[in-house]
Amino acid sequence: MKLKTLAVVASALLSVGLRVSAAEDASCKTVRFADVGWSDIAATTGLASVVLEGLGYKSTVTIASIPIAFAGLKNKQIDVFLGYWNPSMTPVIEPFVKANQIKVLDQPNLVGAKYTLAVPDYLYDKGLKTFADIARFEKDLGGKIHGIEPGNDGNALIAGMIKDNKFGLKAFKMVESSEAGMLVEAQRAIRAKKAIVFLGWEPHPMNVQMKMRYLAGGDDVFGPNLGEAKVYTAVPPSYEAKCPNVTAFLKNLQFTTDMENQVMGPILEKAKPNVAARNFLKKNPGVLEAWLKGVKTFDGKDGLAEVQAALKR
Repeated sequence: MKLKTLAVVASALLSVGLRVSAAEDASCKTVRFADVGWSDIAATTGLASVVLEGLGYKSTVTIASIPIAFAGLKNKQIDVFLGYWNPSMTPVIEPFVKANQIKVLDQPNLVGAKYTLAVPDYLYDKGLKTFADIARFEKDLGGKIHGIEPGNDGNALIAGMIKDNKFGLKAFKMVESSEAGMLVEAQRAIRAKKAIVFLGWEPHPMNVQMKMRYLAGGDDVFGPNLGEAKVYTAVPPSYEAKCPNVTAFLKNLQFTTDMENQVMGPILEKAKPNVAARNFLKKNPGVLEAWLKGVKTFDGKDGLAEVQAALKR
């Protein structure tokens, strides 16, 4: 009996030892995200955070400009950034990638996005349909093009056009504010039927909340097909080796424009990102199977089962 008891105890200790040895580094338990103040990044970060919390991790979010977010990844003060928009952010991130200071995961987390200048539909109907048309409407526009937060890649592209007098825009001024501030200006202009040119992108509820059109002819600036973009996940180069389970989850993450629009809607109405994300996942639990394939909890349990259980609490 004593020998049998000792064997059982030894087996249990071996099992615990294996689970501990398979666990990630303790520092992986807190996953530090960067959010550049865009509601789509708030939505995807919220979705990832809710799932990670169901897996036994904790998440923190740092609001920062794009250059600061990339510097945070370089300095290992940030673990994950889900919002590298390619190609518009490529000039900003490329030096970090070439210096092996940031790693971009191979598969995009979103395809079918777009990012370029937009106008209200009534202004489009009046003839402002392309980048080359903007200068003709200088007086109506007050010589302004509305961007978002300082340090944003889109603002840099607009500033570059103005500096280089591309499309005859040398007399224009870029208005920097924030995503929310720019949207307020666009909505105010639309209510008054005034002219405005602003940064637009999809996914974003603006595409259904406002009657707007994207401008053609900006391929050399924002990329072809109305600034068609793929969105990638960026991490520090050492993160995958240190935190393989979190990285496996990050590699599995696939969003759609419709999914992000559904989560962003409540966020724009002042819902907290994690609350909006949790509500979406409760209604759409099917997305979890692909996201959690091969992913465990922090302490080695079945990831899918634990997250499903967490969402029911």
